[in-house]
Amino acid sequence: MTTNLRSESLDAGHPAEAGPRVGVLALQGDFREHAHVLAKLGADVSLVRRPEELAAVDGLVIPGGESSVMDKLARTFGLQEPLKRAIEGGLPVYGTCAGLIMLADTVLDAIAGQQSLGGLDVVVRRNAFGSQNQSFETDLAIPALGDRPVHAVFIRGPVVESVGAAATPLATLDDGRVVAVEQGNLLGTSFHPEITGEHRFHEYFLGKVLARLDG
Repeated sequence: MTTNLRSESLDAGHPAEAGPRVGVLALQGDFREHAHVLAKLGADVSLVRRPEELAAVDGLVIPGGESSVMDKLARTFGLQEPLKRAIEGGLPVYGTCAGLIMLADTVLDAIAGQQSLGGLDVVVRRNAFGSQNQSFETDLAIPALGDRPVHAVFIRGPVVESVGAAATPLATLDDGRVVAVEQGNLLGTSFHPEITGEHRFHEYFLGKVLARLDG
């Protein structure tokens, strides 16, 4: 495995002038899908597996996958504490599915010993929608992203059981369950926009990265 997507074929749609440096946590999960979306949107994308790679980016995406495995690997690679410090320091971070679990302050139905990075003032429940064969798709109204609905794919995703005072819900299902949330520079979704061609969440996240660089 390479540790930097600049050595891979991600040139399609990527401008000659590099955009913000955005990392994708590449310990496990669908990190390459996120990397391709970000590259198409103009970001200078790299894979992050080590603390020195994290220190070099202006924003980070934590992909979907298996949150308990990501947690173990983050500790194995010495990334857990640097990730926590980066989040506390204001690094823009976007977590999808397992990434949302990693960002949550409290995780329900976690396996024994599982830890999260924290930062989002929310309580999430792992695998809230059942097994993978119970995956589903739906359209969500998300005013922060405009009038056009967002087509969302849920694959063994978490759900936000409760939202604290510091966080803001961005999207809910018809039954009222929260599936997208933000708090300052942090953004989390229960679903996978990286696999549907829906780029508005990544654009929204890049806006946070650019705003911090300009601030």
